[in-house]
Amino acid sequence: MTKRPEEIALMAESGKLLAQVFAYLDGLDLVGMTTMQVNDLVDAYIVNTLQSRPASKGQYGFAYALNSSRNNVVCHGVPSATEFLQSGDIVNFDITLEKNGYIADSSKTYLVGEVSAQAKRLVQVTYEAMWKGIRAVRPGARLGDVGYAIEQHARKNGYTVVREYCGHGIGREMHEPPEVLHWGRPKTGVVLREGMVFTIEPMINQGRADVETQDDGWAVVTCDGRLSAQFEHTVAVTNNGVRVLTLRAGEKMPN
Repeated sequence: MTKRPEEIALMAESGKLLAQVFAYLDGLDLVGMTTMQVNDLVDAYIVNTLQSRPASKGQYGFAYALNSSRNNVVCHGVPSATEFLQSGDIVNFDITLEKNGYIADSSKTYLVGEVSAQAKRLVQVTYEAMWKGIRAVRPGARLGDVGYAIEQHARKNGYTVVREYCGHGIGREMHEPPEVLHWGRPKTGVVLREGMVFTIEPMINQGRADVETQDDGWAVVTCDGRLSAQFEHTVAVTNNGVRVLTLRAGEKMPN
């Protein structure tokens, strides 16, 4: 499903606002905070400051403004009033924002306090892998090219890619076609066309790729208990390449 230029302009506005949410998060001292405190601050910032809607709230029965996935939690972590962030943790905050009927989706893995070199490296490589996928986006390319670029970068650095969860089309609905796998073979899959809008959001594991869902029915964790990291942007296919709709201040596409 492709979007008209005026729709992409509205999505870019949502993406710009969502980037401000992450700038707000960047200014917080996360050490000692609960993930529920972070959720409540983000909820209030989106609603009161940005005059927007936290799009994940109420989606599929989820009650919160963000997912908080800490250490070995791969994705879909639920904010908790008893989960305190400690120095040495890594935590991904995955946030969706709706403005004027259109949704933007983005996530970032934060280093909390003093973090080990091994954890820092995982987070950095995951960030790089996301950008490898984004750089593969252009008209005429295929989704298999995107997934291949991501997986090759992860494997080259000794990590694995979670296969059970993927990126997705996005617009008026949070999840639209197509599915955007973070692994694949070149020159396979859906052909990219100008006007397509979707997320790229690789989940990269320190150990095995195997994951399982916890008893709460939401949080997905690594089976071996090792760390997992994730980054996500919403992108649009342009007439000659790609536009990142959720680009944050100071970010630019690597060469």
